[in-house]
Parts: sequence; structure tokens; C-alpha cells
Amino acid sequence: MFHHTVHFWLKPSVTDAQRDAFEAGLRALADSPNVATVSARRPAGTPRDVVDNSYDYQLFIQFADSSAHDAYQSADDPAHQRFIASFKPLFDRVVIYDSVEV
Repeated sequence: MFHHTVHFWLKPSVTDAQRDAFEAGLRALADSPNVATVSARRPAGTPRDVVDNSYDYQLFIQFADSSAHDAYQSADDPAHQRFIASFKPLFDRVVIYDSVEV
């Protein structure tokens, strides 16, 4: 499996309605034929110095392999392209971690 974890920091001006739409947009990424699983999460607020709770949303996507990930990242994946077109204006910062199982 290929794991794609994305942390989003939204702009302070994002409204509650925009957050609701953003959350729906995260879930809609499951419509991509390249995606095995999708999970959208918010910080747990764990009170430890080593835990980063500063992000607004975490997106966790599993792909069957790196080829599926590469197809998802291409301009040919309509679900991913819709998400970017619709919600990129809301991002203040994005950090991505890609990993494979050991």
C-alpha cells in the first residue's frame, strides 16, 4: 500500500459554511477510481509537546501502489482536480507525507 497524508491549515477567514463544504470535498475524494480508502480527520488536541495540533484537517488516503498514487496526482483524475479547483483558495498551508509500508 501507498499512504498519502495531507495536513491542511485553512485561512483564518474561512467560514463555517466553507468548512462544511471542505469536509464534504475531502470525503468526495473517495470517488477517485485511483483511491483505495479515504479518511478525513481533525486534530485530537493531545496535550503533549511532541504533538502538532496546529493543523485544521488531516487527510489520509491509501492507494494500492505508487502507480495509483501517480494517477491520482495526474490531471486525468477528475475527483482530485475538482477538489483542488474548489478548495485551494481556502488553504493557508499544506504539508504532505507520502509513505510505504515496511
